[in-house]
Amino acid sequence: MAVGEVGLRDWWKVLRREIGSGAWLGIILGVIGVVRILLWQSLHFYDYGAHFFRIALAVGFALIGVVLWGSVTGSMLPFLLRRCGLDPATSSAPFVTTLVDVTGLLISFNVALVVLRGTVL
Repeated sequence: MAVGEVGLRDWWKVLRREIGSGAWLGIILGVIGVVRILLWQSLHFYDYGAHFFRIALAVGFALIGVVLWGSVTGSMLPFLLRRCGLDPATSSAPFVTTLVDVTGLLISFNVALVVLRGTVL
């Protein structure tokens, strides 16, 4: 955006690309998270309790959601700032990281609430 290769009209192309890459990365990390919990449980490295499979699903879905949200937020925030008449360069890495971390906690807690309701929660 700073060098003029991407304009405000290109937001949809950028969003589609980021949703695709964010979804794939989230799915890969989610599967790794699920496999890790199932493996640790089966090898008795850690005891997640009777509902270990639901915990694994909660971790997997939360990872998918957080990674996808981070990808979309990081790519769309400069467009939003430019649209509001602000400098897109102000969407620096620490700001985006803090925003995604805080909202990522909300995503994780809500996924856990939905997946684990009636069992652990």
